[in-house]
Amino acid sequence: WTWQAGGKEKDLKRLMDVKNKAPAEVQITAEQLLREAKERELELLPPPPKQKITDQEELNDYKLRKRKSFEDNIRKNRTVISNWIKYAQWEESLKEIQRARSIYERALDVDHRNITLWLKYAEMEMKSRQVNHARNIWDRAITILPRVNQFWYKYTYMEEMLGNIAGCRQVFERWMEWEPEEQAWHSYINFELRYKEVEKVKNWIKYARFEEKHGYIAHGRKVYERAVEFFGEEHVDENLFVAFARFEETQKEFERVRVIYKYALDRIPKHQAQELFKNYTMFEKKFGDRRGIEDVIVSKRRFQYEEEVKANPHNYDAWFDYLRLVESDADADTVRDVYERAIANIPPIQEKRHWRRYIYLWINYGLYEELEVKDPERTRQVYQACLELIPHKKFTFAKIWLLFAQFEIRQKNLQAARKIMGTAIGKCPKNKLLKGYIELELQLREFDRCRKLYEKYLEFTPENCTTWIKFAELETILGDIERARAIFELAIGQPRLDMPEVLWKSYIDFEIEQEEFENTRNLYKRLLQRTQHVKVWISYAKFELSVDGPDRLQKCRQIYEEANRSMRNCEEKEERLMLLESWRDFEKEFGTDSTGERVRKLLPEKVKKRRKLTAEDGSDAGWEEYYDYIFPEDAANQPNLKLLAMAKMWKKQQVIKEDDETLPENKRLNLRQTPMWNICHIKDIQVLTNLKTQIWVAMAREVEQVIYYLQG
Repeated sequence: WTWQAGGKEKDLKRLMDVKNKAPAEVQITAEQLLREAKERELELLPPPPKQKITDQEELNDYKLRKRKSFEDNIRKNRTVISNWIKYAQWEESLKEIQRARSIYERALDVDHRNITLWLKYAEMEMKSRQVNHARNIWDRAITILPRVNQFWYKYTYMEEMLGNIAGCRQVFERWMEWEPEEQAWHSYINFELRYKEVEKVKNWIKYARFEEKHGYIAHGRKVYERAVEFFGEEHVDENLFVAFARFEETQKEFERVRVIYKYALDRIPKHQAQELFKNYTMFEKKFGDRRGIEDVIVSKRRFQYEEEVKANPHNYDAWFDYLRLVESDADADTVRDVYERAIANIPPIQEKRHWRRYIYLWINYGLYEELEVKDPERTRQVYQACLELIPHKKFTFAKIWLLFAQFEIRQKNLQAARKIMGTAIGKCPKNKLLKGYIELELQLREFDRCRKLYEKYLEFTPENCTTWIKFAELETILGDIERARAIFELAIGQPRLDMPEVLWKSYIDFEIEQEEFENTRNLYKRLLQRTQHVKVWISYAKFELSVDGPDRLQKCRQIYEEANRSMRNCEEKEERLMLLESWRDFEKEFGTDSTGERVRKLLPEKVKKRRKLTAEDGSDAGWEEYYDYIFPEDAANQPNLKLLAMAKMWKKQQVIKEDDETLPENKRLNLRQTPMWNICHIKDIQVLTNLKTQIWVAMAREVEQVIYYLQG
């Protein structure tokens, strides 16, 4: 073997010796030599053998070798992303999606800003039909790298292919927030055109902002104007007007801004204009004057009232506030429109209590037309429409008739005013209507008409004492005393009166005023035949005292005596006491000592009593205390007063006895000498109670009081 090797070396050396050292005809460069060597090397390398895996064990060995090889390559250089991608694609080819996903996540930890890595990762999920995983990857990618347009294009394309138009639009919206280049906007526009969503407000706004961004101010304004014209008044949106106003504000066109806001506020529904109000207020605060700020506040309040009346059209208080607002800062046509809307909300129930607030809308409407607008014809129409609306067969409102008549008088149309009041009395006679009509004629000094109206009034309500009194006062003012007296006589002769005491008092005052004292006495006597009220007696006595004459005191005293006799059988003892106290005051001021002492003897004794109470079911409810008056003038009460006096004396002596126990026996009080000893020495209450049955019936109640007194 050594020889053979040495012979080969000699042959090789001999071959390498160059015999002809002249330059060759064709020169070869080093680059050609290297290229030829590389090509010949590839030709010489045999192809790798084809391996056939026949069982699971061989497959597992193969996977293990390949994974070890990939992991070794990654371990050698972690930053080479191609190794990670090859590794993940190999796992993907084996349908090991979970392993491939894990490899991509490890690669993202190494370089999360590698665009190719995100694209391969998302494409793998889309190939595997893992839509939610793909969405998650795209969301992460556009969050981390929002300026990479390729991610947005791929993401929107995927959503559109899946038919998720809303999701695709949402992705475009997120993309537009980053204000991308022109091609991105065109992509969004083409997308909306494909699905015929040209009416989107946001698209118009973005289109206008795109024009503004590139300096085409006139084109941007034209886009906004086209948008407002396109949507019209039915599908108007506050965001469009807010964006339009802000665009003009950046261009320093403040008057245009103010016009845009006012135009929008007049057309947008109130509940959809909160943001519009907010921006309008901020604009006026920055660039407006005091008047502009006030206009904004008024507009805001108008919108609030609009919301209230829209929520509850029968909230008449909200209508009143709304009308006061528009009357203070609006033209006549606007105010009329609000009034017409308000009065159109007729109460659903024909009951007067539901109409009381509503009717003031008509009243205010008529007064506004007359006083503010100064349109008499329209005011007349308002009152007529109101009267036609009210169901007079069920109820009416006298104030409407009176206001209508007073309006006609102010227009110097007296005949129309009387016709209105006559119609009112004919349709629905009421006290207020008749009284108002009479006052109207009194102001006009038409006294004959007043007499006729009073007659009609009394035919309608003969029991109304106030009407009789007013009628008589009218005749008195006119100087017809006999007619006034006749009216009073007719009045007190009525079988039923609502306030007879007021009527009688007015009649008596009338006669006193006319100094017809005899007639006054007769009236008092006639009244006392009907009632024995204590106030009538006292008034009668005071009347006699007020009449100048030598015997006025005697007459007054006689009336008091007569009243005292007539009221002895009166059940109301307080009224009798009131009479005696008035008599006592009279004697104290005008009488003598003897007459005063006489009256004092007539005053009653005030005693405390108790009585048994019974519940509604008949059971015993206990006892209650009350005060009673015992008049010494009553013969039946004489023994009772003596019994009470003796009981009080015994009680007093009992106290003295307790105080005298410390004295010598010869100086002590002998109770057996007292007149009450026969009864009151019995200290046992039960024995005294049994004794009650042996006393006559008239003294039984007083004995109870003695028992109660002793218990106390």
